[in-house]
This record gives sequence, structure tokens and C-alpha cells, in this order.
Amino acid sequence: MKRVGGRAAALIVLAVVILGGMSLYILRFLTNGRDWVSFASNKTVYSGGVLKVGTILDRDGQALSQVSGGSRVYADDELVRKATLHVLGDPGGNIGTGALSAFAPRLMGYNVLTGAYSRTGNGKTLSLTIDADVCAAAYKALGGSRGAVGVVNYKSGQILCMVSSPSFDPMNIPDLTGEKYEGVYLNRFLSATYPPGSVFKLVTLAAAVENIPDLNDRVFHCDGGITVGGDYVACTKKHGDLSIEDALAVSCNSAFGELALELGAETLADYAARFGLTESFEIDGIKTATGSFKNAAPNTSSLAWSGIGQYEDMVCPAAILRFVSAVANGGNAVDMTLIKDKGLASLLPPGSSRLLGKQTAEKLATMMNYNVYKTYGQDNYPGLELYAKTGTAEVGGGKEPHAWFAGFITNEDAPLAFVVIVENGGSGSRTAGAVANKVLQAAIKESEK
Repeated sequence: MKRVGGRAAALIVLAVVILGGMSLYILRFLTNGRDWVSFASNKTVYSGGVLKVGTILDRDGQALSQVSGGSRVYADDELVRKATLHVLGDPGGNIGTGALSAFAPRLMGYNVLTGAYSRTGNGKTLSLTIDADVCAAAYKALGGSRGAVGVVNYKSGQILCMVSSPSFDPMNIPDLTGEKYEGVYLNRFLSATYPPGSVFKLVTLAAAVENIPDLNDRVFHCDGGITVGGDYVACTKKHGDLSIEDALAVSCNSAFGELALELGAETLADYAARFGLTESFEIDGIKTATGSFKNAAPNTSSLAWSGIGQYEDMVCPAAILRFVSAVANGGNAVDMTLIKDKGLASLLPPGSSRLLGKQTAEKLATMMNYNVYKTYGQDNYPGLELYAKTGTAEVGGGKEPHAWFAGFITNEDAPLAFVVIVENGGSGSRTAGAVANKVLQAAIKESEK
């Protein structure tokens, strides 16, 4: 009897182990099945590491990438192919943030019952939110300069434009080893970080609005810079006496350096984190680069520079776009998306995150609009109800500064936020502002169709 009892116990233990193993496998299959099937060695859906199923369209139904004759091809127009390369991904799969990699399971038509099998063997069609013509206008406006452009509808979260330069024609791949194509596989909008320059003054301004009661009554004086602990924080010119509105409009380093010293590093770091500038976030599962803000010591020039957007501040263009989208939308950042049709999920309102209070957002917006009329020139942006901030970020090494332009427009049929970064582009308003105008004009034209 003892022997029978021992065998029965052993069988029970074995059954429990088998059941546990099967349960673990089922759980892993349900949670990781999509990743297993979309692995590039799956010859059912890949050929030479290239996805051989699925069609990608832009928001208007223009084919951006599809399979023809057993090979993956891209759009008919060469400019569109270059402009949308980083959104889609290259044929070799080197751009991991591209749709061909990030959305491979959707293109395969994966589900837990049939896996990647499809009756036709052609996979599924995926419509993106981007507008190919707006992307083409952005790539052309960059004129071969390194940089990135992003445009999003701040009400719906749909991304209309995501362009990174340099790029190349995926149908006629050149020799990519030269300096011209350095970093060509990097999506600069999603995966790069840069010193923000004066765009960061919007963060310092928001902190000042909420923490300095007499801010609107203050008069700042600029003699061309301020001296902090024996170091000199230079401004671009002698601005004289300024209100906070004029200090932002002329982007006065003296005024914002003083505000940074008064607010302190911890407060500035808290607001940078609150606005998502030092964190990574996801766009349909694609992670953005993480920014950084280093706390400088009190009463130092480093602290002053950090509030101006220099020192060791680093931000991702996608995060800046999300921040100005929130300012445009009363402080609420709608989740950004690249996928136009999400099935039943499309029937639900998009997710969102509150980044700043409504009153603070409205104050920032008012001053950003004043920037345009006071400094940037409304005539340079015809037909655009523009709210913006420039940035001219010093990079050292004798190189020209990076040029930023970020903000939004409130045109009735085009509630769009935007960001432009031109590496070593010099003046933010002159270089990045000109790019933004061309892109937004193209977006307005598309919205009127």
C-alpha cells in the first residue's frame, strides 16, 4: 500500500508540474505570441529580413509601402519615399521605430487563433495618420539639413507629419558610408535629444507663473547680461527695461536667468519632469528618447543657463511637440498616434494626460501669440493663427547653434501643433521658422481639400 501511495503522489506532482508548464506556456503565448511571430527569421512573413506582407497607406489612401512581385516597394514619388522613410522603415530593417517593424503584427494580421496566417497570403492594410504631401513639404523645406519636423492635431492626437533628415531613397539605396548620411537610420524626431535653447524658457515661464505672485508687475532690466558668482551670463543684446511678456518675446537671457536663480533647480527639474521633457513616452508602443535636466548648484551661472535651456538640458523633439500640444489644448496632452484606424478602439475618445493647469496654459499661449506679433512678424506666416517660441541652442565647438521653432496654430480646420529642429541651423526664427511656415502652409492646404 505504501508503494501504491508513493506512486500516486508522484503522479500527482508530475501532473501539477505538467499543468503548470502548460499554463505558463499558454500565458507566454498570449502575452508574447505577437513578438514570436513577428521575429524576422519567420520565413512565412519575412524574406531576407524584409516583411513580405502588408500594405501601408497614408491618411488619404496613398500607398506608401506594399509588396509587388514578391518584393517590398515604396511610394511612386521619390520625394515622398525620402520624406516617409523614417515613418515606414528601411528595407533592411535598420530603422527599428518604423512602421514595418513596430507594426509588423498588424501588417501580418496576427491573432491568437491563426497566428500570421492569412487566406490570401498578402497580410493586412494599415492606414497611418500621416499626410504624405505634408511630409514631402517638410523634407523639401529642410533642404538637406540634418533635423526633424513633427506636426500633430492637438485635438485628436493624430500625427500628420514625422520627418527626419538625412534620409535616402529606399528604392535606390546609395552608398551610406559617407559623412552625408551619418546617423541616417536614426529617427531624429523620436530618438534624438538636443539642447533646447530658448524653447525651454516656456518651462521656466510656467514655473514662474505658478510660483512668483508678482511676476506680471515686475520690471526686468537687461544690460546685455547678468553676472552670477563671478561668471557672466550673456544676452543677445541690451534690452533695457522689460515686462515678462516682452522678456519672452525678445527671449531675454538676463530676465530668464534671474527667474531660474529665484525658482531654483529643484523647481525647474520638477516642471521639466511634469511636462514630460525628461521622460520617455510611447506612441503606439514606440518609445521616444529620454531627455535630461541636471540640477545645478544654487546661485551659479550654471543654474541661470539651465533656465535658459542651456547648461546640460537635453530634450527630444517629440516631447517638445507633446508639451506645446498641451499648451494649445488647455494644458491637456492628447495621446499621439500614427495609426488612423484602430478598429473598435477608434470609437473611444483618445487618451490624454494633463501636463499643466488650464490658466497657466492660457497665459503661456497668450504670450506665445504676442511673440509672433512683437518679434517674429505675422506677415512671415500668412494665414496662420500662430503661437510660437524660437530656440537658438548653442552647441560649442565653433559650430552654428541648433535652430528650434515650436508652437501651434488655432486655424478652425487645422488645430495643429508643430516642432522644427534644424541642426546647426543658426537662428531659430529665420531658419526653423521658415521651415515651419512651409510645412504649416502645406498642412492648411491639405485640410481645405
